[in-house]
Formats: sequence, structure tokens, C-alpha cells
Amino acid sequence: MIAFLRGVNMTGHNLIKMTDLAALFRKLGFKDAETYIQSGNVIFTNHKAQAENEIEFRIEKAIKKQLGHDISVMIRSVEEIKKVLLINPFIPAGDFDQAKHATIFLKEAPLQAQTDKLAGIDYTPDKFNVSGKEIFIWCPNGFGKTKLYTNFFENKMKVIGTARNWKTINTIASIAEKK
Repeated sequence: MIAFLRGVNMTGHNLIKMTDLAALFRKLGFKDAETYIQSGNVIFTNHKAQAENEIEFRIEKAIKKQLGHDISVMIRSVEEIKKVLLINPFIPAGDFDQAKHATIFLKEAPLQAQTDKLAGIDYTPDKFNVSGKEIFIWCPNGFGKTKLYTNFFENKMKVIGTARNWKTINTIASIAEKK
């Protein structure tokens, strides 16, 4: 399984050392927990076969109690991450630049009324596609000036999410598959 934590930073607000985060997961019973880069990615095995929403709640509660931060957690199984890698609607048939692709992992799948709020939004050349609990983003000119990022969707749709670039998602998937 993979836990994506929203709002974890290397410095300043919501600073959590990845060693502390991995230790917290191990204390919760996820003995093989390992982190990937300083942005709140934890790869672990769910040996008790608990539901994802139960795990999210336990982790959020433990982070608040032990580390003092209100952090939202989005859990995905290895199978869900593999699906994300396969269904990205913006992967062209030819040349592919990972730096121009990202996915926002949402806490919950948005309702139709929430996705309807995106109707007619066009920030060409940037594009987005909502699919279940993910929003795929493609920014051919890079992410430096795009309006299509986590805060935009959270504010517009009233959802909770956290973004990861395509390279990070691929690396996490590779680590998770070996567990």
C-alpha cells in the first residue's frame, strides 16, 4: 500500500521528518514501512487487510497525537497505483516527458455536482481529467505557471487531495511492487 500525505513539507509548516513518519507507521503495526522523498510518501504492507479508510483514519489520528499536525492521508493499493499508471489519458503514443505529468490523489471520489463545477474550464495548453479518486494533469509547458494544481481543484470542487509528479508515482509503484 501507499500513503500519500497532504501538506508535508521539508521546512516550515507541517515539517515531519521522514524517519519519524516511518517510525510512526511501524508503531501502528506496518513493520515494513519506508518513505520516499520528503513530501509524505510511505510504502507499506497492510497485513491485517484493513479497509483503506480505516487505515487513513488511524494514521491521521496518530500523526495528530504524536507529531501535532492535522494531515490528510490518501491510501492507495499497489493495484490502484498500477491502474493510475495505465489510464493516464495524457500519455501520448510517442515521446513522453514525465516532468509534464502529475496526478492528484483525492481523499474521496468527487460527486457529479463537484465535477460539474469544472465544466467549461479551459487553461489551454494545460489539461486535466478527473477519473475516480484521481485527477490527471498534463502541462506541456511545465508546472511553473499552471493554474491546474491541487489548490485550484480543492477550492473549486471542495475536495481534499495531494499531487505527485509522474516520476514519483512510477518510483513509488516500483518500490511497492517489491513488497
